[in-house]
Amino acid sequence: MTRNGNHRILLSEDRIPKAWYNIAADSPVAFPPVLHPGTGKPIGPDDLAPLFPMSLIAQEVSTEPWIEIPEPVREVYRLWRPTPLYRALRLEEALDTPAHIYYKYEGVSPPGSHKPNTAVAQAFFNKAEGVKRITTETGAGQWGSALSFGCNLFGIECKVYMVKISYLQKPYRRSMMNAWGATVVPSPSPETRAGRSILAQDPDSPGSLGIAISEAVEVAATHEDTKYSLGSVLNHVLLHQTIIGLEALEQMEIAGEYPDVVVGCVGGGSNFAGLAYPFLREKFINGRNTRFLAVEPAACPTLTRGPYAYDFGDTAKLTPLVKMYTLGHMFVPAGIHAGGLRYHGMAPSISAFYHAGYIEAVAYRQLQVFEAALQFASAEGIIVAPESAHAVRAVIDEALAAKEAGEKRVILFNLSGHGHFDMGAYDAYLSGALENYEHPQEKIEESLKHLPRVE
Repeated sequence: MTRNGNHRILLSEDRIPKAWYNIAADSPVAFPPVLHPGTGKPIGPDDLAPLFPMSLIAQEVSTEPWIEIPEPVREVYRLWRPTPLYRALRLEEALDTPAHIYYKYEGVSPPGSHKPNTAVAQAFFNKAEGVKRITTETGAGQWGSALSFGCNLFGIECKVYMVKISYLQKPYRRSMMNAWGATVVPSPSPETRAGRSILAQDPDSPGSLGIAISEAVEVAATHEDTKYSLGSVLNHVLLHQTIIGLEALEQMEIAGEYPDVVVGCVGGGSNFAGLAYPFLREKFINGRNTRFLAVEPAACPTLTRGPYAYDFGDTAKLTPLVKMYTLGHMFVPAGIHAGGLRYHGMAPSISAFYHAGYIEAVAYRQLQVFEAALQFASAEGIIVAPESAHAVRAVIDEALAAKEAGEKRVILFNLSGHGHFDMGAYDAYLSGALENYEHPQEKIEESLKHLPRVE
């Protein structure tokens, strides 16, 4: 264990957590049941078996507080974990704020984001049950890159349906997936019934995560040697990400401080939950008075403008129904939106906590977000992913609010990935080509007309 002044706090390899934390064990909020898309009745493990290995299904429904991390997974984690915790002293100075700002930096992983925390685990559990191939979707490419990396390590074939607009805008993410042996297809594609249906309606469709999920699920459900993998939203995915917060708890203790506010960007919710849930446990069990702030784009304002309702996880209505904040499974994000965070729904557990008031949410437009990203890069040197830049924007606003109030405020956020493959978005911002965009209310209302009726 080493510490360099008060700027960087590191943990040694032997401090990698040996178990993931399952917040379902301590939640004061009951999570609504997941419903079968055909019958509308609560689903059981057998209903999920065509898509997931039984070990992951067991984690999905578990109420045990701790799930052991298999040693082969911990061995892979040692490539980049434990990740560093930094205090952003230069940003604090630039803002002239009394706030203390800390960030957990997940961009040190081989794919450059937090996503391999679950990708490696999912690849391991699939391999252990004899799965030969995994299908998935990806938006901006972080998840597809991570699963390609995980599958490559465990010798599993990986097929990624990448949202078409990102496939075209971010060719090097695609190249990264190819480098790890994955096959990448722009979605919607003519390969699946779901894709052909969308293309028949709109040959120029930019795609969406909901459409890409439909394609990946369809392939998994119709091939016995294939399973499906999701990079966010589901309980077992958020569970794997809690390694972030568990390490951060120990690092904050070394720093001698405890966060007043925990911040993370949200699309489906995995990086936010990964950092926040171990600290939320402290709130539930020990009464720690911490605020939790989820940050989303105004271009996909799931928590801030969507209803709390049962909805499908995909456009073709192949997935189970989950109760979540949603913009509707027919939602298609605008192609001019530069970041990820484009999924129409929010993780059911995050949705339940937000609905109960344990989590706050805010939405920002993309010019505000990139302005904050450049301010962070100038002070701290890291060019952050556009997704993470949303958290940076909120952190700067929190720090300025602390300055206005004349109070010390300890802020912790998850810097979930670097932006080295997102320079096209930065170039658009710097050249003045990037537009502010808020998803029109009429388009949200049109999408919500297709919400399923649940008795």
